[in-house]
Amino acid sequence: MVRVIGSISGTSVDGIDVALVDAIGSQTDLQVEFVGGKTFPYPADLRSQILSVCAGASLSVAELAELDDAIAREFATAALTIQTEYGNAELIGSHGQTIYHRPAQFGEKKISGAEMGYSVQLGRGALIAQLTGITTVSNFRSADIAAGGQGAPLVSIVDACLLAQADRSLCIQNLGGIGNFTYLPRREQEKWGDNSEIATLGEGIVGCDTGPANSLLDLAVQHFSGGTKTCDVDGAWAAQGNPCQALVEEWLKQEFFHQKPPKSTGRELFGTDYFHRCAIEAQAYNLSPADLLATLTELTAASIVRSYRTFLPQMPDRVLLCGGGSHNLYLKRRLQDLLHPVEVLTTSEAGLSVDFKEAIAFAVLAYWRVRGIPGNLPQVTGARAPVLLGEINSCWHSWA
Repeated sequence: MVRVIGSISGTSVDGIDVALVDAIGSQTDLQVEFVGGKTFPYPADLRSQILSVCAGASLSVAELAELDDAIAREFATAALTIQTEYGNAELIGSHGQTIYHRPAQFGEKKISGAEMGYSVQLGRGALIAQLTGITTVSNFRSADIAAGGQGAPLVSIVDACLLAQADRSLCIQNLGGIGNFTYLPRREQEKWGDNSEIATLGEGIVGCDTGPANSLLDLAVQHFSGGTKTCDVDGAWAAQGNPCQALVEEWLKQEFFHQKPPKSTGRELFGTDYFHRCAIEAQAYNLSPADLLATLTELTAASIVRSYRTFLPQMPDRVLLCGGGSHNLYLKRRLQDLLHPVEVLTTSEAGLSVDFKEAIAFAVLAYWRVRGIPGNLPQVTGARAPVLLGEINSCWHSWA
């Protein structure tokens, strides 16, 4: 058994989610015990800088290096702090902070003629390893991208190992800044067995990004509150409004929603510019701030449901929500209404922390990396083959 720290700061840039787990087994026999987790907010000025860069602000190479190291120090401090509460770890899996994500393809067009995607996660693993004294796996997306994949979503195979059920099909729906899902067919024991081959394990699994989740909602709250609020707690503000269905249907014509998987996206598409266009278009309908929040929430819910109905072999028996958006009661209610009679719960109700599932996943991916086990799922990311994910930044530990 290996004690591993997993850490990630998602598209919402809310802070660093850190999970400490005990892991044993390979893939089909993987067992993970969640020891504890904590979210560490970024310093306000650092968060502001990250959001500015994600929105397209220019940096010199020197400034980029300074930002990379500043984020790494925050991740290292978080890893050291959580060990004071839950005991020492032997390995860190650090996703870092995504500041730019360009998939290899968008729709039917190559981006700038590129044959390969590009994704940048700051918070370099080498510095985290040196500051913590713990071997650190980082830069998880590059190997999948090099194999022709999107580099996202990467957690589908972990979802399969930890959440698949024998008696029902599931959709694991993450509601971070960007939404993504993993569809898990019923876990057939005769196919599961003791075979750890990723091709067998991934049979029938579908996954992709669905579009915006919290990104547009957070931008709207910041805009309408004059920067005094960063999110709509419990969806209470949106619940006071009425969604404009005409706008939702117009926004759903956006090309991304019709693109077949594999596909992924980020703030490059559903970010500040997109929100401002939405706000301008909403003026023609005389929407109040609450109405616009309700309409953006409806876009999130409707895009998720449309993805299921369009790209899945069948609707799931149950949906399990995770990520920050799972606490948005209004969004959850709209998903329940639109998905009826499909049951909508959270991963916590299935035994996996709703707040730290993504961090747990990167702990598992790091654990697999040092054991030479591939961590991507080609039919989800579009990669040509299963590959080892992540770069190993060693300290004094030696791994067999």
